[in-house]
This record gives sequence, C-alpha cells and structure tokens, in this order.
Amino acid sequence: MSEKSVVPHTQVPSTSWTGIVVGLLRTMRPKQWTKNGFIFAALIFDKKLLMPVYLSRTVAGFLLFCLISGTVYLINDLVDVEKDRQHPKKRLRPIPSGQLPVGVARAAALILPLLVLPLGFLLDPIFGAIISGYLILQLSYSFYLKHQVILDVLTIAAGFVLRVAAGVPLVEAERFSPWLYVCTTLLALFLGFSKRRGELILLRENANNHRAILQEYSLPLLDEMMSVVTATTVLSYALYTFDPHNPNLPENHTMMLTIPFVLYGIFRYLYLVHQRGETAPPDELLLKDRPLQITVLLWGLAVAAILYLG
Repeated sequence: MSEKSVVPHTQVPSTSWTGIVVGLLRTMRPKQWTKNGFIFAALIFDKKLLMPVYLSRTVAGFLLFCLISGTVYLINDLVDVEKDRQHPKKRLRPIPSGQLPVGVARAAALILPLLVLPLGFLLDPIFGAIISGYLILQLSYSFYLKHQVILDVLTIAAGFVLRVAAGVPLVEAERFSPWLYVCTTLLALFLGFSKRRGELILLRENANNHRAILQEYSLPLLDEMMSVVTATTVLSYALYTFDPHNPNLPENHTMMLTIPFVLYGIFRYLYLVHQRGETAPPDELLLKDRPLQITVLLWGLAVAAILYLG
C-alpha cells in the first residue's frame, strides 16, 4: 500500500480566532442539528403550524436544542479525543487535529449550558426540565452508557423521544398521539443500530481500539435487530395513521396514503447500506442522497396537506 493511501493530506491547524470559531462550530456538528427537527412534531401533528405564537416558541426551542446538543458533541470529542485520533475520519475533527484547542473547547462546554438551560426554563418550565434531562442523559451516555451493549442505542433513541416531548409544552399540545412516541422510538432504534453497523464495517479490525462496545456487536446481530425494528416501525406508523381515537386525523383515513413514503424511505436506506455499501450515519446519508430527500419532502407535503387541507 502506498504512502499516499495511508497518510491523508494534512493542514497546519489554524491558531487565529477565526480558525478557532470555525473549529468550534464544526465540533458542534451543525449538519446533525437536523435531528432536532423532531421538536416540530407536536407543532405539526397537533395542527398548530399556522399559529405564529406556537411556531415562534418551537423555533426558539429548536435553536436552544441545537446549542445544547452542540455542547454534547463538544463533550464527546473531549472525552474521545485520543480514540478519535485513531479513526480514519474522526482524526480530522477540530479537537483531535488541533484546530480547536482543548482549553477553548472545555470553556465552551461549560459556558453554553449555563446560558442555554436558564433560557430553556424561561421559555417554558417543562421544556427547561426536558432539555436539562436531555443534557444529563447525554452526559451519562458519554461517560458510561455508550459502553453498555444495547443500552447505548436505547439511549440514542431516548434522546429522540425527548426531542419530540420537548415540543409538546411549547405548543400546549392537546391531542398529540402517543403512537408518535412509539414511532419515534422505533425509528431512532433503527437509525442507532444502522450507525453501529456502519462503524463496525468502516473500522473493521480496528473497531475495538476506537470504541470498545463494538466488540459486543456483529453484523448478523445488528442486521437481525434492524429487521425487527424495521417491521415494528412500519406497523406502528400504520396503526397511527388510522387511529380512531385521534381527533386530528381525518375520518376517511387518508393519512394511510403516507405509508408508502415511509416504506420507500426505509427500503431506500437499506438498499444504500446493503447494496451500495454505504457506511455513513443515517443523517449524513439523508443530506446527500437525493431520492431520500425527495421521499422525506413528499411525505412532509402529504402529511401537511392531509392534516391542514383534509
């Protein structure tokens, strides 16, 4: 193997304030803030999307969630800095590469929660409690739970459920279906096991050196668990679409017309993983795969039309 294939092109880390700010922003993972979009679920499905007061409160909650989740990524990179330097991609992140000084990252990880959490309670006390619980859960994940097989992925799923729950008090939701919590949990488990599968393939024989928990997983086990949550995700969403006790849904059950979009989205992702050999996390695949983007867009338009025009 040539030296070129082993040693990537290196850049001298920037020590300017501009470089540090850029490094800080990169470490907070703006591309992954799309996950915080789950906070809009209550706004949309409780049919309050067109109410400016609730829309503005949810947008404010989304921004606060982005900052607190960015804090978690900062802490994760500080905890895993030595292991990340052995990862083929993560070693290029700002902290492992030296672009973002460790001292600056630590200061930001301390200051951000001191600003965000009080603003969260000011926005809504229940929202503030949920976002505080999310931070505590993610810190537990960073230092302990990510080393516990299966619990690591369940913790990731719980983070998504808390995002959904955080939007409920912001819109004073009255008719938010519990089936959506079930769907969120199962979808998050599917994404979590998919992420573990990608890491296992990408790191191969060095997987244990980077993340010890990966030695507890195998491709057959992950594929089996993904099969289980795939089937139950589709089933739970189907049950939601014709829930007779949900007054938000049309009586003619037209929400069932959105099921094909969910099916195609899941099958498209499985195709990318198993046939195209994709190892990128699900959120990254969504940002670069056009059919997935179109599917999500069409699903969203169909849901909006059925809820608000039906």
